[in-house]
Amino acid sequence: NRFCSSGLQSIAIAADKIRTGGAEVAVAGGLETMSMIPMGGHTIRPNPYLVEHYPDFYLNMGLATENVARKYNVTREEQDAFALRSHQRAAAALEADKFKDETVPMTVTFEELGEKGRKQRHEVVFDKDEGVRRDSSLEALGKLKPAFHVKGTITAGNASQMSDGAAAAVVMSDERAQSLGVKPMARFVAYATAGCPPEEMGIGPVFAIPKVLKLAGLTLDQIDVIELNEAFAAQSLAVIKTLGLDIEKVNVNGGAIALGHPLGCTGAKLTASILRELERRNGRYGMVTMCVGGGMGAAGIFERLN
Repeated sequence: NRFCSSGLQSIAIAADKIRTGGAEVAVAGGLETMSMIPMGGHTIRPNPYLVEHYPDFYLNMGLATENVARKYNVTREEQDAFALRSHQRAAAALEADKFKDETVPMTVTFEELGEKGRKQRHEVVFDKDEGVRRDSSLEALGKLKPAFHVKGTITAGNASQMSDGAAAAVVMSDERAQSLGVKPMARFVAYATAGCPPEEMGIGPVFAIPKVLKLAGLTLDQIDVIELNEAFAAQSLAVIKTLGLDIEKVNVNGGAIALGHPLGCTGAKLTASILRELERRNGRYGMVTMCVGGGMGAAGIFERLN
């Protein structure tokens, strides 16, 4: 469990197992039911000793992101514009059916009371993300109040959604793939994690990305597509600005602000997304990266195979 990067971490663990002979095939991924988790978690009563002696233990991720916004000069207007971009790109991707090949439709059955109190059974095929706001606008986003600090800039509109989701990837050795006649989509190249000050949690990818590039023997300009998890618009923009990322390579089909961030699911979900986008662009290298709650960053690199 590495919070926001758990899905990507599980893929890295599977790859390590295979490289060291501990497995030939593994299913890696994760899930999260954010709708069942209250803000602040189930244990909401603070420990008096920790509050007195270690108050930073209770710094929530929203306030940590407010710190990032101030330090890296990310304005409310920039955050709202980035959030709007996320919704617009996700809406365009949905319209073009870009997520179809990476989505497993689920049939949901439920009952409700009909006429005369009789139960009626219904089935709904759930095959599209529900959080994308096609009618979002800068005006609507600008009316939202700060969520974590009365003078803050983080709102419900420029932060990731409370979403439920699950994702998985099949990882196997090249030898096993050949013996099964399976054509792999990509090669897992490298994975790295890095620490950062907990009070600036959102900046974690700034430390993880150079580390994973070094492990892979690559430079940033060799990466064709980047999936940077949009935990908050402020931290995403701070990472983009600090590392000089090409915005046209980042979250080309929207991100977590529009599509959600189920913690355990995200890493594997972004992996599925980036592999499909590499196919569409005929690209070679893709990078998945995210900040991690508590003061970390994570990044993984994949190489598309023809």
